[in-house]
Amino acid sequence: MPDQSLPQARTPETAVQKPAADGGHGISRRALIGTAGATGLVLGTAGGAAGYAAAPAPATPLTSVGSERAMFHGKHQPGITEGLQARGHLVAFDLAAGAGRKEAAALLRRWSATAERLMAGEAAPHNDTDVARDAGPSALTITFGFGHSFFGRTGLEKQRPGALDPLPDFSSDQLDKARSDGDLWVQIGADDALVAFHALRAIQKDAGGAARVRWQMNGFNRTPGATAHPMTARNLMGQIDGTRNPKPADADFDKRIFVPASGEPAWMANGSYAVVRRIRMLLDDWEKLSLTAQEAVIGRRKADGAPLSGGTETTPMDLEKADAKGEYVVPINAHARITRPDRNGGAAMLRRPFSFHDGIDADGTPDAGLLFVCWQADPLRGFVPVQRKLDRGDALSKYIRHESSGLFAVPGGAADGEYVGQRLLEG
Repeated sequence: MPDQSLPQARTPETAVQKPAADGGHGISRRALIGTAGATGLVLGTAGGAAGYAAAPAPATPLTSVGSERAMFHGKHQPGITEGLQARGHLVAFDLAAGAGRKEAAALLRRWSATAERLMAGEAAPHNDTDVARDAGPSALTITFGFGHSFFGRTGLEKQRPGALDPLPDFSSDQLDKARSDGDLWVQIGADDALVAFHALRAIQKDAGGAARVRWQMNGFNRTPGATAHPMTARNLMGQIDGTRNPKPADADFDKRIFVPASGEPAWMANGSYAVVRRIRMLLDDWEKLSLTAQEAVIGRRKADGAPLSGGTETTPMDLEKADAKGEYVVPINAHARITRPDRNGGAAMLRRPFSFHDGIDADGTPDAGLLFVCWQADPLRGFVPVQRKLDRGDALSKYIRHESSGLFAVPGGAADGEYVGQRLLEG
């Protein structure tokens, strides 16, 4: 888990839009029924006779959480640069037997139409379940990607990007193949659990007979507004996780995270590559460590995320600082030291994870950890070199286990009138 995760504050660069009351598209059915329009009972007297009169309450706007909206159409797909959402679902599909390029194109067309409507806070195009009937958009994002096997299934092998070559084996991997890879990948995120589930159900129903679910995972983050002020999130180990993530305001952000408009293949222009890993945290072992030992594993203070070399969370780490015994203050195998871009040839990735908890095993061990999702213009220059270095000596590796893995090509955003992947499937 490289020490680069998305800052939790919705900064101007990463904020989803808060549209005016009508969002510029008229007031949707959901916006109307999402207002708190309860009718109150007022006690009054007239001429000594007591009676009850119905008094309509004034319309109350959706809360800030419910009203936040991300845009479906744009240069990049949603769900990459937006701030972390409170609830997430990751799901991979395999095309059904006999389904090919034509069926895949029809599926992406359906999925895109559904995503556009749901992200606007509207009902699904058909057979809506009403699960999110009373909610606003709640910062919903839906993101689509293609796995390595998709191209063979659709006869598009010549359009498969070289960057989508399978990830190398890592010695610490204990991967479940049934929960890895897939022809198609969908990432769903929202700040409301029902909104996120509603989107998941709609996407699954839209798949129809064209594709079947290969695996599905559920995650969560801190709800925006749950802290007194915006701050970087904590993971399930209690550590502040995300201090050194690249930020959209960085001059080289697009170069590191997105395929250039002139990149190859052409259909991946303005797209990105997502590495997805289910990383189980061995919390029973971790929680037996003293606070000092935990901080030595990470290289940062648990309380505020500051480097052990001193300062605040954003203070540059002094890797050469030593204590009175001449030992490095930030241990040589500390996670934060190993993952630094300047120690990995400048390798950088945009981490946008979710935590997960899938119950408790028979022995009382929690099945919990991180749904690691990271974005980069080229995984061979982003994820791979950092993970190889972690594989060789990260102090944190003793307390985590990589249990599933996937790599997906995520094309650029769909223009108005387009569906995601159209330039690949109809090019």
